[in-house]
Amino acid sequence: MKNLIAILLLCLSSQAFAVKVGDVNLDEKIRIGSSDLLLNGAGIRSKMVFKVYVSALYLGEKKNSAEAVLMDAGTKRVELHMLRHVEAGDFMDAFITAIKANHTTAEYVGILGRLVKFTHVFTVVGVVNKGDVITIDYLPGTDKDNGVTVVGVNGRERERIFGADFYHAMLKVWLGEKPVQDSLKKEMLGAAS
Repeated sequence: MKNLIAILLLCLSSQAFAVKVGDVNLDEKIRIGSSDLLLNGAGIRSKMVFKVYVSALYLGEKKNSAEAVLMDAGTKRVELHMLRHVEAGDFMDAFITAIKANHTTAEYVGILGRLVKFTHVFTVVGVVNKGDVITIDYLPGTDKDNGVTVVGVNGRERERIFGADFYHAMLKVWLGEKPVQDSLKKEMLGAAS
């Protein structure tokens, strides 16, 4: 009996325990390819009185500043757990507005074609549903410029978009100088709101 208890405790200690944000359970550790990532922070994106999604940031090691996250060339994930149905057009408009707010016109024009590929993932379905899980992963390449953003919906890869600058643009939606929500930026960086 003592051996059985010891084995159960060992199994439990080796599993990643979930962190609850709102009604969403988030893993403290995930694996993408050969990279182990830790939950850096998470929070709820609200617009007016509506809770829209839970956003979680996963990194190879925890970082508490946006600059450190943006400079990190390693594998990363932003995971969105939808808390309500949102029209795809409205969902994409929010991304585009946040990206424009955090970039010069030249920077925005430089990623525009790739941003169209990103928005196409959602405009095809027309709506982002409550319960959907959207993953936006960064997989580094052999140099700092040729990494790839992998967009997934409900565990299925939907698009690959090349260039580290594109993933940085995506991160700035939540971690830029003008994030979609200041309290969410703090929470994704591991600070209390």
